[in-house]
Amino acid sequence: MSLVSDNAVLERPLRAPATAHPCMAGVGDYISLLKPRVMSLVVFTALVGLLVAPGRMHPVLVLAALVCIAIGAGAAGALNMWYDADIDALMRRTAARPLPAGRIAPGEALGFGMILAVGSVAMLGLVANWLAAGMLAFTIFFYIVIYTMWLKRSTPQNIVIGGAAGAFPPLIGWVAASGGIGIEPLILFAVIFLWTPPHFWALALLRSDDYARAGVPMLPVVRGGAQTRLQILIYSLMLAPVGAFPWLFGFAGPAYGALALVGGAGMIALASRLYAAGDGALAERTARRLFAFSILYLFVLFAALLAENRYAALFAGAAS
Repeated sequence: MSLVSDNAVLERPLRAPATAHPCMAGVGDYISLLKPRVMSLVVFTALVGLLVAPGRMHPVLVLAALVCIAIGAGAAGALNMWYDADIDALMRRTAARPLPAGRIAPGEALGFGMILAVGSVAMLGLVANWLAAGMLAFTIFFYIVIYTMWLKRSTPQNIVIGGAAGAFPPLIGWVAASGGIGIEPLILFAVIFLWTPPHFWALALLRSDDYARAGVPMLPVVRGGAQTRLQILIYSLMLAPVGAFPWLFGFAGPAYGALALVGGAGMIALASRLYAAGDGALAERTARRLFAFSILYLFVLFAALLAENRYAALFAGAAS
């Protein structure tokens, strides 16, 4: 895959974020820097990794490790907003964020993000282990340097490669609880990695004008809607069987397997419908449905895995 667009050259007008004034920022502005909606997915998938891993952490340490991972995710969000303030100012859906709106100064966001990043990594090393802490540090680095600073502005494959950052949390949670890496967390990583392109490109189809205005080479902008819809279908076809791997590899039960098969079929059906829809209102409605369904799909898979694991643990405890 080429890391350089071969179909279009995007020129982005430069526009500096509004100047921040003292005392303009409120608590809500600093919370928004953490990208709480993204953080919620990180926390949930990391929790699943923590609780389904072999070995058991004390509940207090589980909570502490989870808080560290959440703060690390928030740090990545803050640093992402610091670097992307220029393009955020050009996009309708992000123009009201604290930096482009001038409520927080860039230096404040940078300092806030760096303190949270260093603190979360250090604390995770102390409450869990340094392998998990190193993976959290690498995830923050990957999201900020590899994705935000490089891939996002240089290639239409940005979300494919950069999506690895969002796939690390269950792996970090597993390592925090067990101290090692196995095939199971790598499969969970692969599920999220393959889920990210159809999920995000469905949204990108709806926001392509925003990305074009900001000069961000998202796939719909550079390659067009038809190619984007084809790629969504291809990744959905790869995701469906991989989503069933936890069951096929024996660390999830039949309930998970059934949900994975049904959910995977739903992803393929919606992606196929989107591919056949062409451009227009039908494609827009289908992209919205696919985006919403993809969130439900991932949540249900990880919730089922967690529920089966907890049930098995309770059953084993009662039997003993």
